[in-house]
Order: sequence, then C-alpha cells, then structure tokens
Amino acid sequence: MKKKVAIIGSGFASLAAACYLAKDGYEIEIFEKNANIGGRARQLKKDGFCFDIGPTWYWMPDVFERFFADFGKKPSDYYELEKLSPAYKVFFGKEDSITIEDSLDKICDAFETEEPGSSKKLKQFIEEAKNNYDIAIKDLVYRPGVSPLELVTPTTAGKIGQFFSTISKEVRKEFTNKKLIQILEFPVLFLGAKASNTPAFYSFMNYADFGLGTWHPKGGMYKVIEGMESLAKSLGIKINTNAPVSEIFVEHDTATGMQVNGKKIEADYILSGADYHHTETLLPEYKRQYKESYWRKKTFAPSALLFFAGFDKKLENVTHHTLFFDTDFEKHAKAIYDDAEWPENPLFYASFPSITDDAAAPNGKEAGIFLIPLAPDVEDTPEIREKYFQKIITRFESLTNQNVTDHLLFKESFCVKDFKEEYNSYKGNAYGLANTLLQTAFLRPKLKSKKVHRLFFTGQLSVPGPGVPPSLISGKLAAGLIQKEN
Repeated sequence: MKKKVAIIGSGFASLAAACYLAKDGYEIEIFEKNANIGGRARQLKKDGFCFDIGPTWYWMPDVFERFFADFGKKPSDYYELEKLSPAYKVFFGKEDSITIEDSLDKICDAFETEEPGSSKKLKQFIEEAKNNYDIAIKDLVYRPGVSPLELVTPTTAGKIGQFFSTISKEVRKEFTNKKLIQILEFPVLFLGAKASNTPAFYSFMNYADFGLGTWHPKGGMYKVIEGMESLAKSLGIKINTNAPVSEIFVEHDTATGMQVNGKKIEADYILSGADYHHTETLLPEYKRQYKESYWRKKTFAPSALLFFAGFDKKLENVTHHTLFFDTDFEKHAKAIYDDAEWPENPLFYASFPSITDDAAAPNGKEAGIFLIPLAPDVEDTPEIREKYFQKIITRFESLTNQNVTDHLLFKESFCVKDFKEEYNSYKGNAYGLANTLLQTAFLRPKLKSKKVHRLFFTGQLSVPGPGVPPSLISGKLAAGLIQKEN
C-alpha cells in the first residue's frame, strides 16, 4: 500500500517535492489555502492585462532544465523561453544609464566605457564566478543542510576564504566606478541580504546574470507553475485549493495528519512548503523547533511594495527589466536592514513584460510592474502606498523623459499586509530568509523536524535559500529526506 504525503502549499518547492515523491511511488495530496496554486507565484488579470504578482526574473535556466529532466521532460514541453536582449537597463540619473546586453563581450564593452581597464577585470571576475557556480549548483546546493561537513569537499577547500570575505569587499578590490559596483552587487539582492553581509562565494550569482543571461517564459513566470501543475497531475497528484490547514496533529511525537476546513486529513508524512514560522504555529508549542526569539534574531529578506499598472500607450526608454538606482543605495539598504523603516528616497525596479510578450497587455498598451524593496513589518496603509507610488512615478517620468501619469488606466498594489494575509509570511517578508554567512546551508532552519517525526519542511526559509531555482532544489532535497525514511 502506498504511503501518503500531505503537502501544505503549492509554490515551486511544494510542487517540486510533490513530483519527486509521486515519481517514487508515494500517494500525494496538496492543500493550498488560496483559490489558485503557485504560492507567491500568482497572476493578476485585469482588463486584458496580465501580471506576475510574484517572481518576474527567470535566471539559472539550467536548474529548471535539471528539474524537468528528472522526469524525462524539458521546459519546452510546457512553455516557450526567450532570452532577453537586452537583459535589463539601469538608470543612475537623467540621461545616465547602462544597458546590460545579452552577451559578456557586450557587457565588457559597457564596463570599459565607464571605467577603462575594467573589461579585463570583469572577465576574470566572471570566470571565478563561473567556477563558484559550477561548485555550488552542480554540488553544494543539492545537499540537505544536515551537517557542516557537506561544505567540506576537495573543491571547496580552496574557497574557504570566500565564505569569510564578502561580495562587497571582492567587488571593490577590482572596481572603483560606483555604477559598476552597484551593477555587480545587484544580483545578490536575490539572496535577500546586503552585499556587505553576503559571502564572496555567492558571486556565482554574477555568473547567473552575465554568463547565463536573463530569460522570459512566454505568458509569464506563471507558465512555469502551470507546467509543473501539468507534470504533477500526470503523476497522479491531487491538488486542493481553498484548503487552509489549521492544525497539524501529533501523536507519540509523530505527525499523523492535518485539520483542513474542519476535516481531519490523515497522512503518513506531512511536508510544508508554507511559511516555516507559520507552519510551526500549527503545532503544540512544545513541539516547535524554533522559539519566537529565534525568528526575531534572524535576518529576513526584504518585503516589497508592488504596483501593477496598466497604461494606454507603449512606454519609451525602458526595457523588459529596468532598475532605478538614481538614489543612495546604502541609505536604502540601511533603512531595510538596520533601521527597519521606510526609505526616504527608495531605489526601485520596474518590469514591462508587454515589451517582450504580447500576452501581457492589449495591443498598443503597456503592462508595468513596479517594486520597492522594504524592511519587513513596516507600517502599511493605503496613504503610504499612494505616497510612494507618487514618489517613484515622478522620478520615473523624469528619468525616462516621458509623461505616464496621464496614460495610467489603473493600478493595483500589494504590500506587507498582503504578504501576511495571502501567504502567512513572517513579518510580511517577500523572499524568505536571507543567505548571510550565519544563515547558509546547515545554519538554516532544517528540512526535517527535530521534534516531530515524519514532519518536513521546504521552501525559501529552509535549505538552500530564497529564489525560484533554490525553491526547486529545496523541493528535491525535502523529497529525498522523506524517501530515506523508508
């Protein structure tokens, strides 16, 4: 008789784990609290516009290929990928921008224009980053974070110093131009921490950026979720929506089932891809591994204020992904990580998927996603949201030299309160637990509960860390630990 695994949540990590376990012969049932699957990767559709509410960057395509290959499939079996050219554009001021093209040679040319002699240094930096990427993605990140010995291999022995230096230090050793430094520090924002707190080994994210490039699934990132859903259903996985879990049952120190909409669901194993802190609140307090004081001391990735805007015309001077670094980078980072307050003059990011993808907006119109990184748990009111929209849209118009306010058809917002309500997100964080030195690998919350047998966790607050590719890997790792139980 098949053993049953009940899975909480339907994000990337949960769906990945479900597929691996179903392939291995388990009976799998997923329970999603919201009306649609995908966890933080969902869509907003309005008046012919379509927005990704969650992730918008498709990096590290090899991780997606590896996931689908484990089931004899390819990403192209489920969605069409396009490499973005250019990858993105960065504004540092009016008529002061750098465009990151789709090849390292072109990027080197852009660097050389800003800082003579920097192209040679960049090639060496990216070569080292590629070496780190090969070590990390082909080996280290596919380890479950059970022991510190997982980090000790013949290939990492020579890299030990990079775990005690930082991205910020290494970049500044080679580059002096402030704009180039900011571009090289940008990718680690996906890991949820400041470059000055992120181990230098994580320069592999720079290879993900400049080496592997930036891609777009036609129809948006949600197409990846739909592809994984199709794979899951082909493996016989049952998926329930509008199915919030209110309690995890424990008997004799063993998880035996869950309460879902007033009904007891029995299972041989429980795997949660929901927020780790929230999941533990579903247990009796004495069965929780981590106290409230533990979570309060942790460095969380930022939250975000997002706007989803429809415009009645095509916009100018922007690319699919556009970054606005025209204000003080360090002051914004300080507001997030040190002061836990709203930044006075925030950096922001904008995505215009309709530049690449006709499905994102009606003909002749533009879909815009605007994101301001924030400290978790900051005050969140409609008035504050509107104040910050006006701040960034005024700068946007000035920097890109165009009027967009008069062409705004609508805007919807999503912020701290929504992250809490929609995803039970701890303090309303958007990306999970940051990858700092003391929150790396075996130092992150465990995939397997130490206090409750047959209870497991997966996702951005656990191993290996934040981001979509790490979430796919996390699902595989958690499934592997369950499989070892038998």
